[in-house]
Amino acid sequence: GASASFTKEPRRPINMVKVVGISILRTGSDLPDPIPLCMACELSSYGFFQRQGVKEMLTFFSKTFTKRTQPGQRQSITHEQYVVHCYVRSDGLAGAVTTDLEYPARVAFVLLTQLLDEFTGTVGDSWKSVSTPESVSFPPIEEYLQKYQDPAVADKVTKIQKDLDETTQILHKTIDSVLERGSKLDDLVERSDDLSKQSKMFYKQAKKTNSCCVIS
Repeated sequence: GASASFTKEPRRPINMVKVVGISILRTGSDLPDPIPLCMACELSSYGFFQRQGVKEMLTFFSKTFTKRTQPGQRQSITHEQYVVHCYVRSDGLAGAVTTDLEYPARVAFVLLTQLLDEFTGTVGDSWKSVSTPESVSFPPIEEYLQKYQDPAVADKVTKIQKDLDETTQILHKTIDSVLERGSKLDDLVERSDDLSKQSKMFYKQAKKTNSCCVIS
């Protein structure tokens, strides 16, 4: 029966990690790049030595994609076996959730809408003047990361929360369609200050073997 899949595991099976990272960022036309305010990652399914690299890639993708998301827009950008769901509010506060390919986009955007509401409810407008990356303390982001791992639980939340009705437009894009014409992800990776030399190497090697961020 269906109940068999709910046997208690001593630790969560690797394939249960659906949400890899959540970031809250400050965006704006006055900023050269979005500023990550706070971030939470679930990296237990990666080898210890990969974790820093994966975290840097998550920061890099969050900034790269929210920078290319218009205020008021929601877009889901697919990269290999991940999807980065980005939402930028009209006031410039942005959120990015990185999930696996199966994770329902609608659930990711309900998460972001609630998270950003709770964030501004807690910190007020003070985020608008923050310039130091990851300097805002907001512990609930960790709870969201855990609570939303299970889309079934999250689904209940979405049924209660009708903030995203069927008419809310979510743009599904590939990296190529998000980047400016003629610019390549490889070049952005190369120029990025968020990525250490190791991460850039990791990205290049992964690209060669087509195994970027494969869960080991």
